[in-house]
Amino acid sequence: MARILTGIQSSGLPHLGNLLGAIQPAIELSKNPENESFLFIADLHSLTTLKNGADREFYVRSMAATWLAFGFDTDKNVFWRQSRVQEHAELSWYLSCFTPFPMLANATSFKDKSEKLADVNAGLFTYPVLMAADILLYDANIIPVGKDQKQHLEMARDIASRFNQLAGEDLLILPEARIDEKMMTIPGIDGQKMSKSYNNYINIFLPEKELKSVIKKIISDSTPLESPKDPDSDITFKIYSLLASDSEIETMRQNYLNGGYGYGHAKQALFEIILEKYAEPRRLFNYYMENNDELEAILTSGEEKARVIARQTISKVRRVLGFGA
Repeated sequence: MARILTGIQSSGLPHLGNLLGAIQPAIELSKNPENESFLFIADLHSLTTLKNGADREFYVRSMAATWLAFGFDTDKNVFWRQSRVQEHAELSWYLSCFTPFPMLANATSFKDKSEKLADVNAGLFTYPVLMAADILLYDANIIPVGKDQKQHLEMARDIASRFNQLAGEDLLILPEARIDEKMMTIPGIDGQKMSKSYNNYINIFLPEKELKSVIKKIISDSTPLESPKDPDSDITFKIYSLLASDSEIETMRQNYLNGGYGYGHAKQALFEIILEKYAEPRRLFNYYMENNDELEAILTSGEEKARVIARQTISKVRRVLGFGA
């Protein structure tokens, strides 16, 4: 059985891009009886950019509610908050003492921001070490990552190898990256990749009036209603195509090509398909957000399960380092 581990940031609200690109594929992966899925909310990582505690608590709750609303089975899998299992931070310190400075200085997550060092905190610099601890703590075999995280996974393997050399045994399991080359890039309402950073995302959990308002803001050209339009260059059509059936996509394509079909019609169709496709997740999301005690109980139960495994790993690491088990 393969142990699959996924960490998800809690620095903002989950959006349509997160759902299609990461959340739904990970849940499908977890349904395979040959897999054992470990999923944690990376709230410690969010501290590198998000300082407000109340915001972090809200984002953690909304992220947890999203995964539950889309059917992640917390009875068969493990689901927890990173910050509630202290062994993440402890192992991160131990591993940082096996991580050479040049390795961290070459990390893309640091180099992308290194031109303004005054804005780089130590947490951002050592981010890859905490990520390595997250993975190595649970003897994870497979880590689904995007191409932008491949380097961090390789660093985790290098750090684990250094520690294993000291231990004289393969105490820490070297994880394998699973990179989905077909992973979708979801366009935002401005045509760029959908991202919180660009503020161009669609939050499917918004009340209907607010959701419709966001969809109306999708950028389109000035082609008159009566004229034919190119569906393949239109943002609304691209997003609609990620959600609709083949027949629905073909119908909208013909509407574009025939003329007499405006971008407003397409946006209305996108709005309606979101409401239809995500009716049950929207209901469940609101339920969990309104029933915090139930949400808390699910996370606490997952943290108890995660803590058992984390303590086993930490005990072995302490023994090797002379801190006692």
